[in-house]
Amino acid sequence: MLFNRGLSARLGVSASALALTVAFAVPALAQSIVVQGNRSVDSETIKGYFVDGDHASAVRKLKDSGMFSDVRVSQSGGRTVVTVRENQNQQRINRVAFEGNSKIKAEVLAPEMRNKTRGTFSQSNVDTDVAKLREIYRYGGRSDATITSRIVPLPNGKVDVVYTIKEGDKTGVKSINFVGNQVYSSGRLRDQMETTEMNFMSFLKTSDVYDPDKIAADLERVRRYYLKNGYADFRIVSTESVYDAAQKGHVINVVVDEGPQYRVGGINVESRLAEVDGNSLRNRIRVSPGDIYDGTLVEKSVEGMSKEAARRGYAFNQVRPRGHRDMASRTVNLDFIVEDGPRVYVEKIVVRGNTRTRDYVIRREFDMTEGDAYNRVLVDKAERRLNNLGFFKKVRITNEPGSAPDRVVVNVDVEDQATGSFSISGGFSTTDGLIGEVSVSESNFLGRGQFARLALSGGTRARGAEFSFTEPYFLDRRIAAGFDIYHKQTDASRYSFYENWVTGATVRFGLPITEEVTFSPRYSLYQSRIRIPNDTKTGLYNDCSVPIVGQTPGTAGAHALDATHNCLANGEASLALKEAAGTRLTSMIGYSLSYNTLDNMKNPTSGILAELRQDVAGLGGDSRFVRTTGDVRVYREIFDRFVGIARMQGGHITAFGGKDLRIVDNFNLGPSLVRGFAPGGIGPRDVSPGINSRANAIGGTKYVGGSLEVQFPFFGLPRDLGLKAAVFADAGALWGYEGRTNFATYAGYAAGTPCVAMPAKTAPLYKQGGCITVGGDSTKIRSSVGASLIWNSPMGPIRFDFARALSKDKADVTQFFRFSGGTSF
Repeated sequence: MLFNRGLSARLGVSASALALTVAFAVPALAQSIVVQGNRSVDSETIKGYFVDGDHASAVRKLKDSGMFSDVRVSQSGGRTVVTVRENQNQQRINRVAFEGNSKIKAEVLAPEMRNKTRGTFSQSNVDTDVAKLREIYRYGGRSDATITSRIVPLPNGKVDVVYTIKEGDKTGVKSINFVGNQVYSSGRLRDQMETTEMNFMSFLKTSDVYDPDKIAADLERVRRYYLKNGYADFRIVSTESVYDAAQKGHVINVVVDEGPQYRVGGINVESRLAEVDGNSLRNRIRVSPGDIYDGTLVEKSVEGMSKEAARRGYAFNQVRPRGHRDMASRTVNLDFIVEDGPRVYVEKIVVRGNTRTRDYVIRREFDMTEGDAYNRVLVDKAERRLNNLGFFKKVRITNEPGSAPDRVVVNVDVEDQATGSFSISGGFSTTDGLIGEVSVSESNFLGRGQFARLALSGGTRARGAEFSFTEPYFLDRRIAAGFDIYHKQTDASRYSFYENWVTGATVRFGLPITEEVTFSPRYSLYQSRIRIPNDTKTGLYNDCSVPIVGQTPGTAGAHALDATHNCLANGEASLALKEAAGTRLTSMIGYSLSYNTLDNMKNPTSGILAELRQDVAGLGGDSRFVRTTGDVRVYREIFDRFVGIARMQGGHITAFGGKDLRIVDNFNLGPSLVRGFAPGGIGPRDVSPGINSRANAIGGTKYVGGSLEVQFPFFGLPRDLGLKAAVFADAGALWGYEGRTNFATYAGYAAGTPCVAMPAKTAPLYKQGGCITVGGDSTKIRSSVGASLIWNSPMGPIRFDFARALSKDKADVTQFFRFSGGTSF
């Protein structure tokens, strides 16, 4: 394999050199050709037929074009003389034009036409082009489009061909009907399809456009869904699509035969390879006796066994699964036959149809290259990978015989689609107030398969900018590498009496260990600056230390000082927060270890998503801490379209090297741990006498939480509307404040002064003393129950949570309603 890859690289260099030679040779060859006898056909057009040096082929092609009645080639003075006689009965096309088209641009239509600018006019081609335009518009969801043509005569025997198009209204898929399904509802089967039905939201979407190829792909998803859930006999009996002119839409009827559900019976591995014991391959099998039969896991088992056999030196191995159904017990006994296949090599991988995506982006999805042993399992895997990229409307891989019996040519046919987006989003959250964002992203940057995104955000209490870039194949290996550069400013709010500026960058990598497990190391460098506002516009959060004349009670022009009116009562920030004010640089290395078996990342119904994250700050900078967090979510379908979600999470942070944790390094949690509590509403907080503890959360070093949730649709509403409801129960705790409580030096007292010697009340103002009182720092479990309304709208996700706290600490801050969301358009 190493030799083959090295040979491919050397051949690639040679091919590049040859391409440069040809590039310089073509103009010289074109200059040595002289064209005679042409009047309406451009000389350069004729010369273009001869640049490859095959004169016989060029003469034949020119005659077949219908432009010439005679073509002769001769040599004179070292030049090639091409003498032509134009066909006097053929009119030349000056231009091909389109009128009335706005939904589909002329640049898209022109390449599909048989009549070409400067080509020969043919009425039969006009008729063919009209039919082709109707087909294009029908596939584009506009079956009512009408196309007419007209010919405009011009001097010198030339004409303009003009196609007039009346696009009409969109005619999409009016309904998708399933017949014969008993186990799964028609709604559940439609959920497996990308094609949707027309409804009152059709003006916002394109997924309801009728496309036969897309329908076929959707029905394959339905088939695989049944196979994944044990219905090995499932088949689609028939599919019918009828255009209903009255409804201006297509009605699709699909007849299915589900068959019974099977479980896995016995599993046997038979190896016919001399040095490979079948039992040694069993650890590559992804199914076990008693499991529900899953066709996709059988495919992955075949792939794993084939790779293992190849690793042991059998590059041409074939793994053939055989299923023996036992109708009585409803089981499938699986036999995996491992044997040598025909010794066939990949002669070429030919990529066709890509107009934007570069060839190497497609080729790198193959785990084999030219000269390698042909393996059908790897070809199928490459096709799945290419489809999952999202760069193409369709992907089709076929084989054809090569130049020898032991050679095969792999053809990859793709069709590029738009991968860039511009979005403007806005919304409101109970934490950040009004928010808005403008972003530009591209998932196939310059056709290289790279991801780039630039976003600018602004709002009532937060604003920032971020740029992200990801290279999915770093160093020509399946390693994702990227970086993020960001700046965010957060203003003080009723949940936090401080402003925070964070500017930094992160370099990250993603190393897939298996299909489910990914290891992602990273390095971050960021600077945070904390400021305590103390003005009439933002808030009087530090006027015990810095009184403001006319505003702080007891100063000239302000309210007289008493127990109700004093510097503590108007929103004083905690001493722990004041002590943390200033600028700090954090240099941090970390990693994530994730496990993902979700069936769908956007709308999962089954699988596990687990992540362990650990960060160590201390590679330079001012911070010294180790932070570890874990999060596990399990999704299971309880019954049709009812999805249960169980979640567990926890974390721990500790300082080292003689450094203290700032309260902004601590975990400050609320609804992300237990809904029904305000941001920062759980755990340790400064409850010193007279101070407003609501916004003075000081955080903890340990937390644990769990949640149970059931999501279900609103039946009777279109699934495109994206409305779901949920009920949930949360429980968790945050504790372990390890920071100082004595701030004698900050308050102006001698270091080590005990708290009893630092009274909080000092003339002429009620000033803070040098100590804080910590409340809410306990392992007591906080809990809540509630309900949610979830709208996965075309304009962004929106969620309403209504939660009631069942158990809490007296220092906690609750919040019954929480709303977050945004729009994209």
